[in-house]
Amino acid sequence: MENPGYPGARLAFQAFGAKIFAAGVDNEGVILNQLPVQAVRLIYVTPGHQFPLGTTMSLSRRLRLLEWARKAGAVIFEDDYDSEYRYSGRPIPALRLGYMVVPPGLMDYFEAILSLTIRHAPLLEQLVLTDFMTEGHFGRHLRRMREVYAERLSVLLEEARQRLAGLLEISNVEAGLQTAGWLCGGINAESAAAAAAERNVDVTSMSRFSRGRVVPEGLQLGFAAVETKEIRRGVRELAIALEDERSSSKS
Repeated sequence: MENPGYPGARLAFQAFGAKIFAAGVDNEGVILNQLPVQAVRLIYVTPGHQFPLGTTMSLSRRLRLLEWARKAGAVIFEDDYDSEYRYSGRPIPALRLGYMVVPPGLMDYFEAILSLTIRHAPLLEQLVLTDFMTEGHFGRHLRRMREVYAERLSVLLEEARQRLAGLLEISNVEAGLQTAGWLCGGINAESAAAAAAERNVDVTSMSRFSRGRVVPEGLQLGFAAVETKEIRRGVRELAIALEDERSSSKS
């Protein structure tokens, strides 16, 4: 798994007894040479919009990942959870989309599971979804929401430049519904998140997504579900909270 990475997936794998190997993430995606090739049987990645850092896996890293998986005999579990919301260029296609490529040795297991969980294909839902997509409703919805979310991201970045300079450096992501910010001046992320919550601002410490101390002190900030007026208020309040935290750390 990527480190930092999505904790929900880690908990699910651990519930089934998996032994988790953590690999760091750079500006091109998961760092493959940190994984023990002989021991890994499945790799979980978020290449379209890495959770929680927000980076997009480069084409060269994607090709290396595919080659690495072939050599290791490992399955790639790609969580392509929000790549439709891309604000620069076209959405990047998933390594696989809408179906599973199951190794021959696992076919019997998957057939048994499907026979218990999906007795019949959901034909009615499939027909409705087909009409929804072929008539253009889904495409229009995505285009409209991309515009809305792009505006909110732009407001967040502009407000951050004006109010958070020297306190929090925010990454300019190309896709997704949240971004990362890196704290300056020795501010502790957990304390900063608690101070922000007292001012009715919801941010999350990056340590919540990491195994060990693998990233600088930082915060995850969501923007997609927040109106622009509220984003401006939130940045103002966050700036006050971080100023107070920086002053406290120096005293």
